[in-house]
Amino acid sequence: MTVTRIPVIDLELALSDDAPAELIASVRDSAEQIGILQVVNHGVPAELIDEFHDRIGRILDLPREEKKALASPTGHPYRGWRQWPDDFGRLELERFSISRFGTPEEAVAAGLPAEHAGLYAHANVWPQDDPGLEELAKRYHDASVGVAEKTLALYAKVIGVPASVFPIEGRPYYTSFVVNNYPTWTYADDAATADEDKLLLLEHADGSALTVLHQRGDYEGLQGQTPDGSWVPVPIVPGALQVFSGSLLTRWTNGRLRPGRHRVVAGGTVTRRSTAVFWHPSLDTVIEPLQPFVDPAEGSDYEPSLLWDEIKDNVEEYLQVFGRPEQVAAWREGRPYVADLAEA
Repeated sequence: MTVTRIPVIDLELALSDDAPAELIASVRDSAEQIGILQVVNHGVPAELIDEFHDRIGRILDLPREEKKALASPTGHPYRGWRQWPDDFGRLELERFSISRFGTPEEAVAAGLPAEHAGLYAHANVWPQDDPGLEELAKRYHDASVGVAEKTLALYAKVIGVPASVFPIEGRPYYTSFVVNNYPTWTYADDAATADEDKLLLLEHADGSALTVLHQRGDYEGLQGQTPDGSWVPVPIVPGALQVFSGSLLTRWTNGRLRPGRHRVVAGGTVTRRSTAVFWHPSLDTVIEPLQPFVDPAEGSDYEPSLLWDEIKDNVEEYLQVFGRPEQVAAWREGRPYVADLAEA
């Protein structure tokens, strides 16, 4: 069966002993061909989702001059508010990034080895007029991690391996957490005749094991890639969460579960907003194909790698590839960076 759309899965039903065979088959086909699910009945209260998005949305809806105060004071690209212009200075994306822990001391208290705690030396940025937002964000984060754990158990079920195969023990997990605002695209472009002529987020697969996302907007801007290279929309389904397989899960399963390649195209009449929690196992996990997925006679092309070694230099590696000179300078000097936009 060739998957041509993103299935909507009742997560609790799929995990139950009463799951219909066709439901299990749908999950398996999507995991192996597209790497994206939409899940409902996932256990995250609608009130929690709405409250978090309303309150974080208030920040992103502030005037730009006020949002500048919420940029990372040290120029860290994964803390606080940022904006991305395209090569012509037109706004493509705004992002508010939240670290799993606010300080190294908090990370160590949660069980992170001291040698890894430096990841959290740069503080999160919170608005002073909403003192409860940090706690709300933690509850939203933890609920999203719960969805990732359930989905991983479901994937184990549909491919016929014990859930214990996946090394998810040993908290704290390594996660990152972002809220994205994609603006309405009001620029006329005579060459724009197809979706790919204006991408607000370039096509990619996440490096996580799983990513749990919630999307809001009035158009199907999020798209997933099918095995033949074409793109299908991820419809906005009320109450649904989207779960993307990342490249780490592909490595665990020796290529059996496909990473969810996706992109965001311009469109719509209101700002599109999404929240993503990127879930990884603990930092001391060796990432390699797991035994049930490796034929002893054939082996694997995936080399083992310690997750900490992949994560520890991610800021420097990101800036080397994507950083603009003024952004890199700000990071080196430990000061805020806000990208300039064109005046017209």
